[in-house]
Formats: sequence, C-alpha cells, structure tokens
Amino acid sequence: MGQGQELYNRAKKIIPGGTQLLSKRPEMWLPDLWPAYYSKAKGCEVWDLDGNHYYDMSIMGVGANVLGYAFDEVDCVAKAAIDHGGMCTLNAPEEVELAEKLLELHPWADMVRYAKAGGEAMSLATRIARAHTKKDIVLVCGYHGWHDWYLSANLVKGDPLADVHLKGLSPVGVPKGLAGTNLIFHYNNIEEFRQLIEKNDGQIAAVIMEPIRNDYPEPGYLEEIRRTTEEKGIVLIFDEITAGFRLCAGGSHLKLGVNPDLAVFAKAMTNGYPVSAIIGVKEIMEAAQDTFISSTFWTERIAFAATITSIDCYQKYNVSEHQTFTGKKVQNAWKEIADKRGVRIHISGIYALSHFEFQYENSLAYKTYFTQEMLEQGFLAGTGLYVSLAHTDAIVDKYLKACETVFEKISVINSKGESIIDYLKGPVCHAGFERLN
Repeated sequence: MGQGQELYNRAKKIIPGGTQLLSKRPEMWLPDLWPAYYSKAKGCEVWDLDGNHYYDMSIMGVGANVLGYAFDEVDCVAKAAIDHGGMCTLNAPEEVELAEKLLELHPWADMVRYAKAGGEAMSLATRIARAHTKKDIVLVCGYHGWHDWYLSANLVKGDPLADVHLKGLSPVGVPKGLAGTNLIFHYNNIEEFRQLIEKNDGQIAAVIMEPIRNDYPEPGYLEEIRRTTEEKGIVLIFDEITAGFRLCAGGSHLKLGVNPDLAVFAKAMTNGYPVSAIIGVKEIMEAAQDTFISSTFWTERIAFAATITSIDCYQKYNVSEHQTFTGKKVQNAWKEIADKRGVRIHISGIYALSHFEFQYENSLAYKTYFTQEMLEQGFLAGTGLYVSLAHTDAIVDKYLKACETVFEKISVINSKGESIIDYLKGPVCHAGFERLN
C-alpha cells in the first residue's frame, strides 16, 4: 500500500465518500491499490505521492484536460490573471470576452451566463427554462449531475437513471414533492419521447438531453425532437458538458446540424479551470432576470482568462482532428487485439470518448484485472480513453502494446477455464454509487 492509499484511508474517516467526485474514488478503479492522489501532472503523464510515473490513458481529469495537464499557454494566462487580482469588487473584463467568443462559435445564440461546475450550470439552465415557460415538468435524456431537479427522477418506483449513466443514484434528501417533475426517455428511442410528450402535453418546460455521448443519433432523431419542441413551445436544452469541444470547437450539435434553445458547456472548454457556461437565445435567456441566480465565485477572473486561451489553443492546434484520429486508431486497435486474442469486448463511444466493455458475466472483474495489470506497466487505464492533445502517437503505441500484453494474459486465463477473480490482488471495482464505510 502506497502513500496514496494511506492518505485515502485517512480521507474516508473525515470526508464523506472519501473524495469530492464519484469518478475519482479508487473503488471505481482498483480498490486498495489505485494510487488515489497525484503530486504532479504534465501532458498525459502523472506522478503519484510515491514518485511513481504513469501515463494517463483513462479519462484525463474526468474529461476536463483536452489539451493535456499543465498546458503552458493556458497556465501562463491564468498566472497573469492571478498577478492582476483574481477577485475584485469590479467585474473581470474576460467575462465579456469569453461570452463574445462563445457566441461567435455558436451564431444561433445571443446571450451567456456563467457558473463554476457543469452540474450547477445544468441546474441553472433548467431554472431558466422553467422561469420562461412557467411550467414544471422536464423530459430528460442523459446524465446531468447531482442536483435535486435531476435526481428527482429516482423518486419514482425503480431506478430510472440506472441505465442512463450510473446505477444506484440515491435520491435521499431530495424533496419527495419533486417526484414526477423529471421524466426519463432513452437515446434514439423516438417513440418513448413521443409518448411522454403526448402524456404530459401542455405541462412540459424543457427537453434536456445530451445530443451525443456513446452513440450517434439515428437519422432524423434530433430533428424530430427539435421540430416537436418548437411546435409545443418547449425549451430544448443540449448538455454539451461531456461532448462539447470533442467533435469541433464548440458544441457537438454544430456537427450534428441541430441547434437547441440553450446549451451548457464546461470540462473540455476550460482545460481544467472551473467555469461553466450557459448560452442561448435572447427570449429565453432573459428569463434569468426574472428568477434569482447569483453567486460570488461565478465572477472569479482566473478561470475566464484560462478558458479564453484554452479555446484559442483548441482551434490553433486543430485538437478535434487529433481527437478523432487518435480515438479511431485506438478503437481499431482494441478490436484487432481482442479478435487476435479471442477476448470478447464491445466498443462504443465517439472517437474522442472511446470505451470498451468486456462481454463476460463478471465483466467488472475483467475490468478490474485490466486496470490492475495496466497499472503495473505504468498506465492509469480503465475501459475508456478520453483523448487529449497530449496523447502522442508514441505514447499511444506504448499503451496499445501494453493492452495487447494484458489481453493475452486474459486469453490464457480464459483458455485454462480459470476465474479472473483469482488473479485479482484486491476487491472488484464498483460500477455505480455505493455508500462507503
């Protein structure tokens, strides 16, 4: 057990859940053995508290660092903003500059508001839509955070959010009166969407969805949703927190050819600095003035300055082209390696957000073993890769060679008829929300 796990054991005693983000819990990766904390990160290289070096071939700051860790051009601008004062009684001029840049990228939009995190920005967008329409119900497709408006979907019987993103998301603490205000439909299921529209006709404030995540939309799917929401006077909100700045500079909807009424950004837009943005058409965005939406740290200067430069760098270095090229290379290699070794996997995701899943009954055990063996070879790796500019051909080739080595080990274990669990050095990883003791 290294210093990272020792510190994590201390953290669990004084921080509920151990970490601030479910995705960063060691239990989600390699229980008892995941390094847990970093001392330094640069590009896609990470050093843990014991000085061990790894290549991050997993989710790159949970999708936030699309340029790579500690990207010099962005960080220099952030440091200059610190030197000039990160907070003041007056407003930071970068607020206006960033707004103008986002509107230039999205000509359909007229106005911008900011927050710090993606989840709170989605909550803000939902509030704006409800304030504009004076209605309560929202139809939802995708993962949109932890706030009451979203988790209220799980107040009804069953676990409606289980097959959306994470299973077991408990709505304990969410007011029971919100039950029925958030209704789930599934991606590319247009009939389910139509049924919800018909059943709740005249009561729907917004349709809130990720325009793309793991699969591309079926022909006409987004167009039908756009046509219906316009016809019914329903606000269409695209959550671009995950997909934005992956297919192009800006929202994925620019590539998909369908414009929403509101769109929400965070993560890749900022390269790791805390700011999120809600953009939209003037008529709807102005409803933000009819409801109280305000927070001190939404005015902080450093993240605005960094985000402006991050967007500039994304465009300057053609990052979307690199993401597509690298993601395609990795997905093709996964398939080739798996076929060669007789390992059953299913590959999914847009190229910039590539995933695979082991097709075995105890798939989580296989995932845990893969992470365990890749860690020993110097890679932070799960069954997904969020591509960044820092993922060079040379690093990717090293990663794919390590993948082949681990897949070969899995093939040998399977050929012997042995259980993969017997080869684990700790417990099987978690797949959803589980309370930690």
